[in-house]
Amino acid sequence: MIKAIIFDYGNVIHKWDNDIFLNKIVKKSDKNYNYIVNFIFGLGLHDKFELGKIQPAEFFSTIKKGLNLKLSQDEFFRAYNSKLFQEIGTTISLIKKLKKYYKVALLSTTNKINFEYVLKKSEVFPLFDAVTLSFEVEHKKPEKEIYLDALKKLNLKPKECVFIDDIKEYSDAALKLGIHGIHYTSYENLIKELKKLNVEI
Repeated sequence: MIKAIIFDYGNVIHKWDNDIFLNKIVKKSDKNYNYIVNFIFGLGLHDKFELGKIQPAEFFSTIKKGLNLKLSQDEFFRAYNSKLFQEIGTTISLIKKLKKYYKVALLSTTNKINFEYVLKKSEVFPLFDAVTLSFEVEHKKPEKEIYLDALKKLNLKPKECVFIDDIKEYSDAALKLGIHGIHYTSYENLIKELKKLNVEI
């Protein structure tokens, strides 16, 4: 019997696009787009940020120095948060409906800045019975520890939970642990998959 629905955040609850951020950074650096992408995402810097291994100030200062950025810290993080640009209304409505019958939870690979300035301010955030964030638990999807943290906080067995993610690798990782994993491709498909599990909507 399903007792909890666990949601990923990016592109499930809130649309995001790194290019929105990167295109703003290109204009404030003397480095080209590919160099910037590799510096931030290809060398492990962003992974450390999302795992809580480095704090926001260090993340910014490393990027500012490495890319010769002409931006203040506040300007940089405003640009960084702009990648999360629109909440997905159908998912917001769904979470509100599900809350009537089930526990709902958030499981996200994210960082302190995106959490404090975007995720935490979502209208559905107060509805979550449990919140698992990579920068707090120092594990990210698809590592099993991040899923186990969510189960522990919900105090439920894997078979009693559903996990929804827009990246198939991550929903598959949940499946391997006995959680009902759903790969989010559209709202219509999500409803179809939830009904297969006899989830009340």
